[in-house]
Amino acid sequence: MTEFVKVARVADIPPGERKFHDFDYETVMILNVDGEFYCIADLCSHDDGPLEDGPLDGYSIACPRHGACFDIRTGVVLALPATAPIPTYEIKVEDGDIYIENLDA
Repeated sequence: MTEFVKVARVADIPPGERKFHDFDYETVMILNVDGEFYCIADLCSHDDGPLEDGPLDGYSIACPRHGACFDIRTGVVLALPATAPIPTYEIKVEDGDIYIENLDA
């Protein structure tokens, strides 16, 4: 069974914004797109650099260095130079709290 960890309140991440959470071996990004929350690795599969400052356009996030784009819902590559998807993680909202899959469990 998947374990979850509370990372924020819904009000902490307004639409169009993002929040980061550090696990022991990975940093993830929680994104709010029109009131729906998504969790991805803060990692471009092209060069292992962070996506943290990448522009978000709908469900697409672009790597700020080389322009690779990914679908935040699935991790699928939308634009080169990346060819491998990025990890996505389970997320749930309960009673105004946001929980993500616990990668340290």
